[in-house]
Amino acid sequence: MVNFRKARERMVEVQVMGRGVHDERVLEAMLKVPRHLFVDEALRDQAYSDHPLPIAENQTISQPYIVGLMTESLELKGTEKVLEIGTGSGYQTAVLAELVGRVFSIERYPDLGYRANSILRKLGYDNVIIRVGDGSLGWPDDAPFDGIIVTAGTPTIPQPLVDQLVMGGALIVPVGDMTAQELILVRRVAEGIKKTNLGGVRFVNLVGKWGWKE
Repeated sequence: MVNFRKARERMVEVQVMGRGVHDERVLEAMLKVPRHLFVDEALRDQAYSDHPLPIAENQTISQPYIVGLMTESLELKGTEKVLEIGTGSGYQTAVLAELVGRVFSIERYPDLGYRANSILRKLGYDNVIIRVGDGSLGWPDDAPFDGIIVTAGTPTIPQPLVDQLVMGGALIVPVGDMTAQELILVRRVAEGIKKTNLGGVRFVNLVGKWGWKE
């Protein structure tokens, strides 16, 4: 029988903090969120392992380190309104919900969105709203957002997401081809945008008007 609490503590210490994620609020959130509840029951013994795991619709739950890195990069303080593109399992959503005022999350696959919403509600995350739709278009009716996190790879930075950032806001998005991407941190500034490359990653594809086609 896996001791999930100890496994979670080791995950944060070795995989996340051990690789350079030091934002205490992010670490505390990842210590708190029960990652094993967001994966299929048959895979729960691997929930805190150092790799992504498959979920329904040929999607994945991201490697813990990548969740920590992407979340830390937004430099969240606690009162922000954040948009997530690609709800997936709902794990990243839960981590964000621990850290900000409100989380808006868009999922392309209805079944994933419904399942994630159910888990998040059971865990008491009442500051999350999930919508099913084309994430590459963002969520214009509730924009602007202080931060936007994209959990799928795209060929280019979707312009609607940049437009939906507050001035000074941050967008983190994997940009590249269908097999490998670079994790790009985009900061909206007066002159336009400032980009920082955080290194190579591999995500499922963002399908939509401003992403990959069907």
